[in-house]
Amino acid sequence: MPAFDLSLPSSNVDTRRRRLLTALAASPLVLAAAPTLAAAPDKPVRLIVPFPAGGGVDVFARPLAPALSEVLGVPVVIENIGGAASRIGSQRVAQSTPDGHTLLLTNDTLVAADAVARVAGQEPLLPTLRPVTLAITSCNLFVTHPKSGFTDPAGYLRALKTGKVNIGVPGWGTAHHLTSATLNHRLGVSAEHIPYRGGAPLLNDVLGGTLQAGVVTMAAALSHIQAGTLIGIAVTSPQRAPALPSVPTLTESIAPGYTHQTWQGLLAPAGTPDAVVARLHAGIVQALRHPSVVERLPTLGFDAEGQPGPAFGALLDSSYRNFETVVRATGIKGEQG
Repeated sequence: MPAFDLSLPSSNVDTRRRRLLTALAASPLVLAAAPTLAAAPDKPVRLIVPFPAGGGVDVFARPLAPALSEVLGVPVVIENIGGAASRIGSQRVAQSTPDGHTLLLTNDTLVAADAVARVAGQEPLLPTLRPVTLAITSCNLFVTHPKSGFTDPAGYLRALKTGKVNIGVPGWGTAHHLTSATLNHRLGVSAEHIPYRGGAPLLNDVLGGTLQAGVVTMAAALSHIQAGTLIGIAVTSPQRAPALPSVPTLTESIAPGYTHQTWQGLLAPAGTPDAVVARLHAGIVQALRHPSVVERLPTLGFDAEGQPGPAFGALLDSSYRNFETVVRATGIKGEQG
């Protein structure tokens, strides 16, 4: 079976990140951004998170929004618009006036859902949106309840081989769903994927013991694992996550070579002028360097990126191609719930 690699398209993510942050620290754009941004935008900015509150994207939005508001000089208001594997909220942004006052903060589910939709003959959303900034990278995490009976990768694989495991995912066709489906395809096992409207309700059912396992962005489950109310089975990153050093990776345990780096970024409606995108990108980079954000990101398992629109667009394209390969190989159909 094909060994899909859903990681970022870089042979050395850590080296690339260090070079990027060094460049950001000395960037004239960043250092000169404050006076340029003082007069624009000139009214509140809607920051649409296409998932319910409490999931991994929402967790990042909470420290980002006040920092970005301070930089831009206008309120930045988070709106959670979940449903249809993030496509409802994404469409809301795509249909907004392209003036810089409506932004989408999303993750790689945007391209995963587009891949599922395209294979099903539906119109993709990516052409209706314009990349502004790749903000952070992280990993996905497989979790379970302490009493599930499988609390490590080997036990999880044994359970999967029975064909009787139900796995919660924050939406059908999300990046998390495709991550799990890819793993199962590679391992030659099957499981029932249960779609939820976001990571928070999924985790509630794992916590309650009514769901055997789940796949979420690491930040969504971090506090539960640290409290001992959930067990981290494995992370999808190439190396163990510093925020959860005791949780093994899939590649070191049951799936050698299998990795998936997830990301979060901001997009505007297609047609947003170049000057507006440039001002927004500069503001977002400043917000990522705000002390309150810098202090918070490592505790959430996030790594700052701050890459501009063209680099983010290249990542969107490569992520889409990877997910389309997965959708065709696994036979995943359109939305099931």
